[in-house]
Amino acid sequence: MKTNWKLAVAAGTLTIMFCTVAWSARQQKNAEAPQPAPKSTPEMDRLKFYLGEWDYTETYPKSATYPNGAKNTGLYTSKVGPGGNSLINSFHSKGAVGDFEGLLVMTWDPKENAYKTYVFGDSFPGAILETGQFAGDALVFRWEFSAGGSIIKLRNVTHLVSPGKIVSEQYFTAKDAPEALFVTVEAKKR
Repeated sequence: MKTNWKLAVAAGTLTIMFCTVAWSARQQKNAEAPQPAPKSTPEMDRLKFYLGEWDYTETYPKSATYPNGAKNTGLYTSKVGPGGNSLINSFHSKGAVGDFEGLLVMTWDPKENAYKTYVFGDSFPGAILETGQFAGDALVFRWEFSAGGSIIKLRNVTHLVSPGKIVSEQYFTAKDAPEALFVTVEAKKR
């Protein structure tokens, strides 16, 4: 009996060693083999209309600051981020309103069931965090911040009006004032 027991233990040990070596070799082979790219979510696929290079015009309505209104022109570039789970957008505009440069990173947050955009700009520190959803065919982002003791609320509504043309309108309100148009952006794909 002792001999059979020793043979069984030796055979079991050899089997475990063989399986461990085989598993290790398979893991190493898998690590060396190219892995398929992760798939983006359907929510991120819905934003692919942004991809590419866009020439755009910012039109500011008549206001106390701009009695005749004002315009800026710029270039907006959008590309897919890592794993297809974000869009990385850079922009630069200049004109009567000033010279602006920034970066936006758009992603889908499954926990909040909402889009998130992180906006970085040359005229402010940190980042602005926007939260958005589609309302029909319009992508609507909202955010707010505190300034001078008041809460400023902003809403951005973006439409793909035709292939290669996007229109985005940004509205703002402070305290109990009615919402007002701040800027309209019309972009045409290059």
